[in-house]
Amino acid sequence: MATYVILSRFSPDAFADPRDLKQLAHTVSGKIKSECPGVVWKDSFATMGRFDVVDIVESDDPEQVEKAAMMIRAYGHSTTETLVATQWKEFLGML
Repeated sequence: MATYVILSRFSPDAFADPRDLKQLAHTVSGKIKSECPGVVWKDSFATMGRFDVVDIVESDDPEQVEKAAMMIRAYGHSTTETLVATQWKEFLGML
């Protein structure tokens, strides 16, 4: 399975109260689980920088990862950037 990093940044109008983020995250997660079964969520991190959330996922189907990122944009009121990731040891082995 390939590893992907999905970087997300919330729109300023994504939610009115920070506590609303829990429901928003639950809604987005449920949509992705039901509509993108080929995407396996490995981990998620909240960050203090250019992006608000970093998600690490795995999939054999890049189209499903694209769909998941689009769902984060639509339902999560976010912008996203998706990167393909290679484990450092594997990367060095290719050189």
